[in-house]
Amino acid sequence: MVWIEELKEHVGKEVTLKGWVYNKRDSGKVRFVLLRDGTGILQCVFVDTEIDKETYGLADSLNQEAVVEVSGLVREDTRAPGGVELTARSLKLIADSADYPITPKEHGIDFLLSRRHLWLRSSRQHALLRCRDTMIRTFHEFFGDRGFILVDPPMITPTSCEGATTLFEIKYFDDVAYLSQSGQLYMEPAAAAFGKVYCLAPSFRAEKSKTRRHLTEFWHLEPEVAFLDLEGDMELAEDMLLFVVKRLLERRPDELKLLGKKVEGSEEHLKLLEGLDKPFYRLSYTDAVKMLNDNGIKMQWGEKFGADEEAVISREFDRPVFVHRYPKASAPFYMKEDHADPDVVLNFDLLASEGYGEIIGGSQREDDLEKLKAAIQRQKLPREPLEWYLDLRRYGTFEHSGFGIGMERTLAWITGVHHIRETIPYPRLIDRIYP
Repeated sequence: MVWIEELKEHVGKEVTLKGWVYNKRDSGKVRFVLLRDGTGILQCVFVDTEIDKETYGLADSLNQEAVVEVSGLVREDTRAPGGVELTARSLKLIADSADYPITPKEHGIDFLLSRRHLWLRSSRQHALLRCRDTMIRTFHEFFGDRGFILVDPPMITPTSCEGATTLFEIKYFDDVAYLSQSGQLYMEPAAAAFGKVYCLAPSFRAEKSKTRRHLTEFWHLEPEVAFLDLEGDMELAEDMLLFVVKRLLERRPDELKLLGKKVEGSEEHLKLLEGLDKPFYRLSYTDAVKMLNDNGIKMQWGEKFGADEEAVISREFDRPVFVHRYPKASAPFYMKEDHADPDVVLNFDLLASEGYGEIIGGSQREDDLEKLKAAIQRQKLPREPLEWYLDLRRYGTFEHSGFGIGMERTLAWITGVHHIRETIPYPRLIDRIYP
């Protein structure tokens, strides 16, 4: 048995394949069965004068997603998917699939999400998850080439990292614990041990949001680097994103084109990605507030940006833009105060172009023990669960920075997908935990 993706190496040879019936059609005395095996789609041609009646009749009666074994001669055909097709000689039904629920017609999103386990087989979802696979492999390649060490953080934590209002509380034997919002706090001691580290793990946010940009469970890549300031942090994020976009354009061009079909502006989107280069734009929070007010969106200094505000800002630029130095009053406790302006912190959000909004958030971390203690007290966080974190400032404190990038938001931006629920195999939403 061979896989469809290997067939170009078998032109002119007899092969046997196994897979699922993707679709079929007929033309006179010829039956065409599209077979998929997860690595590709192959057109199998059944000619009634070249095979027995039983085989021809079976090809005619196959149901969508039935599992079959088919043997035949591999022929080169530039018009066919993958550049080859199979002149079938024999066919065996392994498992039938009567009344397959997802047919080649329009279905509602709720219908499809309830059948996500089957929807994954469609060409669009297949393309998205192949892009996701390549994107994640490329992130590992980028950090591996730069000497970063992969360190895995715990998913069960004793306290909040990104604010108590979005914590998922769980019963932990006779105690209470929480699902991790971020691996960052655990990457900081790892940076003290190894210098350059990163993690890729799920994060959980109990946000009661139904926007196209929110999931309750998402995959979070977070590097942390010793002796790196805010500017270096932004440069690292910039280099990383350019590397990943370039690799996806090189390695998944067919998938990106397929995903762009029937999507308005997809050609312009691909051209924007192809022309992406350094430097990304840099804009202070203060200047961003002024820009919004100049565009008719009334905001006071100190207010948080929502998705609408981020979209307005990002549409002003033809490439991603760093918005930096947000107000200290609304910043997480671990962000370092700006010596030049104590009302702001040394942080950034990277807003993707075309209105996609934030895909990366990062900061320089507060390395002064007393200032960190004051921030914990000011935000009324429990001190005891963070004593281990304060030890980093007691025993050899050091300048360090890092950021977090969401896999799903980033993939949505690169592929041009509107809603991130399609960029993860099994989305978890405020109103959905099935399947």
